[in-house]
Formats: sequence, structure tokens, C-alpha cells
Amino acid sequence: MNRTLGLACVAALGAFVLSAPVAGHHSFAAAYNMQDPITIKGKIVNVRMTNPHAYFFLDVDGENGEVIRWSFEAGTPSGMIRNGYSPQVIKAGDVVTISGFRAKDATKPNGMLAELVVADGTVYGMFGPREGPAAR
Repeated sequence: MNRTLGLACVAALGAFVLSAPVAGHHSFAAAYNMQDPITIKGKIVNVRMTNPHAYFFLDVDGENGEVIRWSFEAGTPSGMIRNGYSPQVIKAGDVVTISGFRAKDATKPNGMLAELVVADGTVYGMFGPREGPAAR
């Protein structure tokens, strides 16, 4: 009886430990409203290529002349690079247009990046380039 109880405890502990990494990752649909697409144009302030996801921060002119700092969560840095993006593509001050989806909390200037278009028309994003260096 003690052996059976011990094996059951070890199995339960093993299942808990193995499931912890899975519980730590979320889908984009958990944080972003996939029914609320947005397109934002602004100046890049910072690009953060760190795991688990890359982030793009840009200043956008508001309706009343104020500057609003938006942040867009993208895919993994390696996924963005595979899709044609490289850290040398965008510099602070570059004007870009980002299409994606608004955060579920619409009062916050956050979104999920689907596509990023630079001044020359090159498109980068989570789903691969449509044109640009990686497509040539």
C-alpha cells in the first residue's frame, strides 16, 4: 500500500513539474482582441529583441497634439529574423506603420504586431515578408 501511494505521489509531482512550462506561455488571443484590428503610424523609439517575444515601441501623434507611446508585442526574435527582419532594419526615429490587433483593455496603447511596414514599403511581420530583402 505504501509503495502504491509513493508511486502515485511521484507521478503527480512529475506531472506538475512537466506542466509548469506549458502553463507559462499564453496565446496572443488571451491578451489581444483578435476582432479589433488596428493600424498605427508613428516614430520608432525602441525595438526590444528579447525572448520570449520582440517588442516595438513607437510614439504616435494623438488627436489633440499629444504624443502617445504605443507598444506592440511581436513573435519571437528568431521568428522575426526568419521572416526577414533584422535589428539593423529599423533605427530610432524611423517612421513605420504597424498593423495588428488592439489589447483587450482598449484604454491602453498596446497591441499585437501582425505587420510592420518601413518607409520604402518593405513589410515585415509575424507571418513572413510579402516583399523586401527576405523575399528576393
